[in-house]
Amino acid sequence: MRVISGTAKGTKLNSIESLSTRPTLDRVKESLFNIIQNEIQDTIILDLFSGSGAIAIEFLSRGAKKAYLCENNHSATKMIYSNLNKTRLTDKAIIIQKDYRKALEILKQENIQFDFIFLDPPYQANFAVDATNKILSLNLLKEKGTIIIETDDEKRELLELKELNVKIDDIRKYGRVSLIFVRV
Repeated sequence: MRVISGTAKGTKLNSIESLSTRPTLDRVKESLFNIIQNEIQDTIILDLFSGSGAIAIEFLSRGAKKAYLCENNHSATKMIYSNLNKTRLTDKAIIIQKDYRKALEILKQENIQFDFIFLDPPYQANFAVDATNKILSLNLLKEKGTIIIETDDEKRELLELKELNVKIDDIRKYGRVSLIFVRV
């Protein structure tokens, strides 16, 4: 796993492979950032299920102003700190080691809104739509912001998202993985 582009381009990142964390494949990450590249500069982003922090680090490397990384797993949080140090992006990142629901409440209390929110929960956990609903109810997404959901169960996610009155802006499929782009 490596940083694909920007100030930290080529830096190899550490990751923990387990059932609770699963790195986004480089080809999926590269495709994602090719789609949104022109919208990243000076944004504030949230990587809600951060794992190794690779997605947030890619955003920062490509010009995002600030990244908030939420990860409940202690070992993964240590890995995030390590990867931020390696890429010299620590000063642009805030790590919240909490359950995603608690993290979203904290962000609301701090009155922060995001341009991009990336959701890549453990596939079997079925947290993406619940997190999206909570993000919307707490008004954490900027007016023209985007929620990006990585999933291996596109049909389930789309069916559940339909009930939230959101606009599905785009869907991209990469093997068994789909990226769903949601706007309000």
